[in-house]
Amino acid sequence: MFQVGPLNTPAHLIVGAAALARPGQSKVTAAALAGSLLPDISLYLLAIHSLFILDIPSNVVFGELYFSEAWQAVFAVDNSVFVWLAIALAGAVSRLPWMLTLGIAGLLHIATDFPLHHDDGRQHFWPLSEWVFESPLSYWDPGHYGNIIGPIEAAACFFLSIFLWTRFRSWISRGLVVAAASMEIVPAIYWGLAF
Repeated sequence: MFQVGPLNTPAHLIVGAAALARPGQSKVTAAALAGSLLPDISLYLLAIHSLFILDIPSNVVFGELYFSEAWQAVFAVDNSVFVWLAIALAGAVSRLPWMLTLGIAGLLHIATDFPLHHDDGRQHFWPLSEWVFESPLSYWDPGHYGNIIGPIEAAACFFLSIFLWTRFRSWISRGLVVAAASMEIVPAIYWGLAF
């Protein structure tokens, strides 16, 4: 049975922060991080509940439940281009920079997910369509060039993290950059050496 590979949420946080976070604009920066995270949050909540509360084995959670109609219905909502576009438009119309940033960050998350998921993609055009794009590329699956894409993603995140380090001067911000970079880069190095 197919299983979902390692999560790349830290990469989304790094890309979203590099593109949208602004020093001295805490609401905009928080919105950039939130929009980068929220399309994956339902997966984390469902997986944590299943793994640690219901005590379901990980191969069942990521090999079966992930692909169930119920879970995919939830993922369709928080991965919908139309949901994030509505948030961005609401922010633009109401002239709330943080809301505009939140919507754009969610769209950026989806734009980077779309070409890098083969068997584990989402319904990005819900509610108009249940279609799921099966990309020939994967950020993690070696059968779909994950052994090439993964290191490229890790390298890009490394350089974007350096950019963020120089852009943000506070130790809290820099600590968050190091944490996100470590969560993205260390597993990439481990998996590269292990396989």
